[in-house]
Amino acid sequence: MTFIQNIIDFILHIDEHLVEIIKNFGGWSYGILFLIVFVETGVVIFPFLPGDSLLFASGALAAMGAFNIVLLLIIFFTAAVIGDTVNYHIGRKVGTTISNRSFMGKLINQEKMQKAEDFFNKHGGKTIVIARFMPFIRTFIPFVAGASRMNYRYFLIYNVAGAALWVGICTILGYFFGNIPIIKDNFSTVLLAIIFVSVLPAIIGVIRGKLKKG
Repeated sequence: MTFIQNIIDFILHIDEHLVEIIKNFGGWSYGILFLIVFVETGVVIFPFLPGDSLLFASGALAAMGAFNIVLLLIIFFTAAVIGDTVNYHIGRKVGTTISNRSFMGKLINQEKMQKAEDFFNKHGGKTIVIARFMPFIRTFIPFVAGASRMNYRYFLIYNVAGAALWVGICTILGYFFGNIPIIKDNFSTVLLAIIFVSVLPAIIGVIRGKLKKG
């Protein structure tokens, strides 16, 4: 529980934690941001790491001069593309038919994996772009795409497009709006709203599925 609480605290107070990271690591902070985004998008067992909120908060700090906005965009974009690419190849190698009793099967959230697979089967390639804005789902979709033997060149096009949109929108929004007094004073609430909006498509999908079954 302590680990989960620490993750939640990091997400809800990510602006404060980023300031601490900058103070302690200086220029190496860019490397840490790269690593967080890469792991969140590229390692299927870490879907709970901050994504949208990290981009938004970093953009807000860039507006204050803590980061170079152009370098920040390049680093986030590169991490997102490489992360999805690695995840795709992992999925292509091991597939989604992982035993629940296996070590990896225990680490992967099978319910979220199944939802991602259903989502992918329904929406096809564009899922890779849409999923960028959906926490948890975005970590599983590249894995499912690889396991489904999706053509890599086809996957790469959606990967690059999705990364550009996700990084551009979330970071630029933070850059221009993150330091508006009302937003800055209620930063945790804003981050929760961002996360809620991000998962809204998944919630709607679940509700529609249940209504159809009913």
